[in-house]
Amino acid sequence: MIVTSAVRHAVVGATALLLALPAPVASASSVAEPTPPAKRFVDPTRLYRSGTQVQPLSDAPDVPSSVSALSWVVADAGSGEVLAAHDAHRRLPPASTLKTLFAVTALPRLPHEQRHTVIERELEGIGAGSSLVGVQAGYTYKVSDLWNGVFLSSGNDAVHVLAAMNGGWESVSRQMQAKAKALGARDTRVVSPDGYDAPGQVSSAYDLAVFGRAGLQDPAFVRYCSTRYAQFPSGSWSYGIRNTNRLVTGEDGVERYPGIIGVKNGYTSGAGNTLIAAARRGARTLVVSVMNPQRGGGLSVYEEARSLLDWGFEAAGHVRPVGSLGPAPAKEAEKKAAPLPPRPAKAAAGATPAAAGPEASTSPTGGATASAAGSVEAPPARVAALDAPGAEAPSEAPWSAAAPAGPWAGLPPALVGSALAAALTLWVWRRRTGRRDETGA
Repeated sequence: MIVTSAVRHAVVGATALLLALPAPVASASSVAEPTPPAKRFVDPTRLYRSGTQVQPLSDAPDVPSSVSALSWVVADAGSGEVLAAHDAHRRLPPASTLKTLFAVTALPRLPHEQRHTVIERELEGIGAGSSLVGVQAGYTYKVSDLWNGVFLSSGNDAVHVLAAMNGGWESVSRQMQAKAKALGARDTRVVSPDGYDAPGQVSSAYDLAVFGRAGLQDPAFVRYCSTRYAQFPSGSWSYGIRNTNRLVTGEDGVERYPGIIGVKNGYTSGAGNTLIAAARRGARTLVVSVMNPQRGGGLSVYEEARSLLDWGFEAAGHVRPVGSLGPAPAKEAEKKAAPLPPRPAKAAAGATPAAAGPEASTSPTGGATASAAGSVEAPPARVAALDAPGAEAPSEAPWSAAAPAGPWAGLPPALVGSALAAALTLWVWRRRTGRRDETGA
């Protein structure tokens, strides 16, 4: 009874003391951070199913039925969410869209103003019928000139020279393979970095979309792939080259796509026509990959990409994602498999692609294959140089922010202890006073 009474008096006394104290003002350390939104579950196996994959809401537009490509993907370049896809992981020859992976891998490794004198050995092994920009042995070029040759003219000669400057053909192939694996692009096998048809060389619409999205994080990549026209040096003079991506130039009867950024087109007899296209509308950037349309002529790849971009901008927010371009977790052994080339520097928000040069004639090409340049690298980051929205979700609040809320949250423990001690002292004093009154002492 005595103990119970003591506790009761202690509680009453502590409560009285606490009520007499002013409530503490909420501080930064006592205000809990907002809870990050729960991530939506997306079945990663869905994109491995055959046929068209889409999860429309009631008001979603229909996927265009005119698309005849063997494989295609429509994805949000900012979030990485795949809005719709058709046979996304089907392995097919990529043609020059593989140059996107080449650019993502090699672009950050050389200063763009560096000059290099080409030697004969660097131009050996170029496939017959390759598209060429006109690189010549004995001539000196800036690295930026060579990249213009890769992106605009899809020049396999420029790829060979840049590969030689980055460790050689075989070394760059290994670097590209390691980069693809790091990005979660597991369908790609690199045999010829320029995209020229080679036994066993394959990629997929999923992987190409990953490479395109990764390239958009590098401002230099964006500048090259969006350039319509440029001058290519040839000794004491230069000649004009134009981007072979008709969605960028709006030529050859193909209307320029509003908000187009790039990325890269390609063609070989084995791959057919392939294309990675990225465009921005408002605050949203989409990336589309199209592989080997089965209807129409050589320009149908652009019109099919156009219809998929139009659908994607209209459907965004009206469909549930069917997958993600984000990399899958790699096993520890895979992380140690091979060193990766340095990552491209992230672009400053708001940067814009460089202005295109004066209009000029096309560069000389060597024949049937039209290749493309590309890039890599991309976790769920924002699209660099495009000012894409959607900052990363806030991290969990520190332990202090998770303290119990309430009017007395944040009081020092010493103050609470002092209050309890004072209440206990008051109780003891009252007990002694009561006893003296009873005994007359």
